[in-house]
Amino acid sequence: MADSASQRVLLTGGSSGVGFEAAKVLSAQGHELTILCRNQATADQTLSQLSGSARSVTCDLADLSAVEEVCNQLLADETALDALVLNAGLQYAGASEAQFSAQNIELTFAVNQLAHQLMAMRLLPLLQRAARPRLVITASEVHNPGSGAGKVGKPADLGELEGLRAGAGFAMLNGSARFDGNKAYKDSKLCNVLMARELNRQLDAAMPVIAWSPGLVITRNSGGFFRYNKRSNPLGMGAFAFVARDLLRITESVDNAGRLLAQLVNDPEIPTGFSYFTNKVVSFGGHRLEPTDTSVEGADLQKAEALWQLSAQLITRSLST
Repeated sequence: MADSASQRVLLTGGSSGVGFEAAKVLSAQGHELTILCRNQATADQTLSQLSGSARSVTCDLADLSAVEEVCNQLLADETALDALVLNAGLQYAGASEAQFSAQNIELTFAVNQLAHQLMAMRLLPLLQRAARPRLVITASEVHNPGSGAGKVGKPADLGELEGLRAGAGFAMLNGSARFDGNKAYKDSKLCNVLMARELNRQLDAAMPVIAWSPGLVITRNSGGFFRYNKRSNPLGMGAFAFVARDLLRITESVDNAGRLLAQLVNDPEIPTGFSYFTNKVVSFGGHRLEPTDTSVEGADLQKAEALWQLSAQLITRSLST
C-alpha cells in the first residue's frame, strides 16, 4: 500500500534504468524528488520527462569531492529528507583491468559503495529530522554465492578486506591483485548489504533500512548500468540478453523494477529495522518481491562494522589530499 502523503526523496541513479522508472512513479504520485545526475545535460533530459515536482543536482559519484560538495549544499538547505535512496551503480562485466576514480579508488567500489556511504554519513541528520524517514539501498542477489546469479563466475567474497586495508589503489577488496570486473560488482553489492546492516545498527533500528535486489534487469537496448558492458563486449552482452530475456524469461522489466523501488520508498507497512527484499522469479516470466535472507557474509555484523570504519578512513584520507 502506497503512502499518499508527499515525501521528500533524494535519489541517486535516477536518470536511467530502474532509478528513472522509480522517479517517474514517485513524481507522478506527488513526491518531491531531488535527483543526482552526472552532468547538466543528463539532468535537463531527466527532468523534462517527469510530470511532478523534481529538481536535479549535478554530481559525479566517481569523485568523492563532488559528493562531499553536494552533501554540504543539501545540509545548508536544512530541509528534512523522508527517504534517501542509494540506487546508482555500474558494472564492468568481463573487464580484466581495473579503472579508478578521481581519488584512485577502484571505480566499481567507488561509485556503488563508497560514494553512497559518504552520502549516508553526511545526510543522516536530514533523515532524522523527518517524521517517518527511511533508507533504501539497491543491492543485488549476486551478493549471495548461494543464489543462481551468485554462482556464475567467482563468488562475492570480501576476505578480511585486505585490499581496503591497504588504502587507495587496490584492485580487489579481498587483496587480490588480479582484477575481475564481475566479482568486483558482486563484492560491491555485498558491501551494499553490509552497509545497510551497519546503518541499521548505528540507528538502533529506529527507521526502515531496506536493501533489495531488483532481479536481473536488461532493457531492449541493454541500458542502465549494462551500457558499460555493451561497450566492452557487445556480442557477448547481446547473446546473454537474448537467452536470459527472450528464451529463459528470467529477467525483470525495467519499468516494473522501477515500480518496485518506488513501492519500497513509500510503503508505510515496511517495519523499522533492517529488511532485505528479493524480486524472485516465481513462474515463467513472473516475479514476486518478498523478504529474504541475505548471504551468510551479508549477515556478518562484525564485517559490516569493519567495512564501514575502513571505508570512512579511506574517505577521510581521500578528501584531505
